[in-house]
Amino acid sequence: MTGETDLATLISQMRPMLDPEPYVFCTFASKSMTDLAEYDPIGLFAETEGLTAILPVERARELGLAEAEWFRRITLTVHSSLEAVGLTASISAALAAEGISANVVAAYFHDHVFVPEERADDALAALRKLAGDI
Repeated sequence: MTGETDLATLISQMRPMLDPEPYVFCTFASKSMTDLAEYDPIGLFAETEGLTAILPVERARELGLAEAEWFRRITLTVHSSLEAVGLTASISAALAAEGISANVVAAYFHDHVFVPEERADDALAALRKLAGDI
């Protein structure tokens, strides 16, 4: 598997980047991944209770779901290994210290942290501070 596994390197090189687009987490009990593909989800996950989709707000609005809480995505631009240990815990701890919730999605190349839209700038600052502390 490729990607960085050393925690100190991951944190010092994570270079968090804030996506300007807001997103909504939605759940669907009766739609399939194929049904949701037309709404350009950036994430889909099958759970027992239904299918979770992370949709751009404008696409969620088409489904009448844009009134749900809005989140912003912060991408950690370091190529992290799926086998890396401690990155999620370190990020979560830094954000928790600021009272910011974090929904972390690990993809093949990068980790993505979804934070409440109104706290996005604070979250970005906290993660940049964490990266500078290493």
